[in-house]
Amino acid sequence: MNKKPQTHTNGSNIVAKISEDVKKSSYIVPELFEKYSVKRGLRNADHSGVLVGLTNVGDVVGYQKEGDKIVPVDGKLIYRGIDVEDLVNGAITQHRHGFDEVVYLLLCGKLPNKGELEEFMQYMGALRELPDEFTNNMILTLKGQDIMNMLARSVLGLYTLDTKAEDTSLQNMVDQSLNLIAKFPTIIAYSYHSMRHAYQRKTLSIRHPNAELSTAENFLLMLKGEGKYTQLEADILDLSLILHADHGGGNNSTFTIRVTSSTETDTYSAVASAIASLKGPLHGGANHEVLCMMDNVKQNIKHWDNEKEVTDYLYKILNKKAYDGSGKIYGIGHAVYTISDPRAILLKKQARQLAIEKGRLDEFELYSMIETLAPKIFAEYKGDKVAKRVCANVDFYSGFVYSCIGIKDSIYTPLFAMSRIAGWCSHRLEELTFEARRIIRPAYKNVFPQQSYINLTDRK
Repeated sequence: MNKKPQTHTNGSNIVAKISEDVKKSSYIVPELFEKYSVKRGLRNADHSGVLVGLTNVGDVVGYQKEGDKIVPVDGKLIYRGIDVEDLVNGAITQHRHGFDEVVYLLLCGKLPNKGELEEFMQYMGALRELPDEFTNNMILTLKGQDIMNMLARSVLGLYTLDTKAEDTSLQNMVDQSLNLIAKFPTIIAYSYHSMRHAYQRKTLSIRHPNAELSTAENFLLMLKGEGKYTQLEADILDLSLILHADHGGGNNSTFTIRVTSSTETDTYSAVASAIASLKGPLHGGANHEVLCMMDNVKQNIKHWDNEKEVTDYLYKILNKKAYDGSGKIYGIGHAVYTISDPRAILLKKQARQLAIEKGRLDEFELYSMIETLAPKIFAEYKGDKVAKRVCANVDFYSGFVYSCIGIKDSIYTPLFAMSRIAGWCSHRLEELTFEARRIIRPAYKNVFPQQSYINLTDRK
């Protein structure tokens, strides 16, 4: 047997070489997508989503199809047949928080009566606590610089504590879902404090959840401490949780959990896959991008109330001559909504009150002006025949709201997950209760050219 010579390989060189080969082998001629009628991103030619499934959970309305045409309409977000605007207004007029009620609605398909809601909130409140050893070992000892990664790790860690982790019977999956929904705020708050302590040398504060508070109040208690948040802050956080709880089955993270769930994997693995999807900046990072863009706008516009000055700068952004050179006005435009995003409208109403409370009304008015100007500027820049109808989406205001509350940007996407876990679990349960369900498996057309096998000694 011949001995192989000892060699020392420069790791960076081989990685660079392989990277170049990967780049070449991964390139696909764009014209092939049209040739084979491939719908990139599961989008039709008119940018509407390809219909791949049916759901009873949520619906997103932003346009109507009339023949081959897309007709813009006022946006609607519907949970189990109920307009989210009605859910929000119902809670506000009764001076109570509505997120826990929305969780019940998404899971059960009906609104709870008073007794059912009280029983549900008491049950969920009792589930919020994390075992001490779990908190210490999984969150405080295993450090992390990204809360979404810490959240995914913690979810997979909870698998090890569940003696029925692999049981996919309906009742067990419901039990697991409620446990995860209740524990998400605690995991996120503890992960944030752990990260600050480990990497920013801040005091470590681990506050026990309060079973008597709503989800929004409880999270602010664990995050900021007792007496460190206002009623308006809690109210608008509850509103944000309601607005992000579900967005139909086609958004990336919900589709991800439906794909993984269709394999009949365990609840923890499926939820972790959705977290991984949401962590991607193209899905869960938009509000942070808006905040960064607005910081740039505020630095470069002297008079925030000057419409011409604001307009000129927005044109510079679109022409890739300002901000990050992407040509994007972040927070403007959406895959489904055209005329309006109902979430943005509802959030804006309370955002103004919060801006007044925090002495940031002039900043809010700048946001409002850009919301009005950007769609018009976008249409003029693209040309009326080319431009898609756009509007401000919920991310345009959510980052501003969170910053007013005093929530750091590292928590923005985890907050999204804290709300969307309700929708994720509802869609997972639906996916696994279909009688005629199938594993989700779309097709890919292979277009790599044929090549002959060459013996190792003959390769150049």
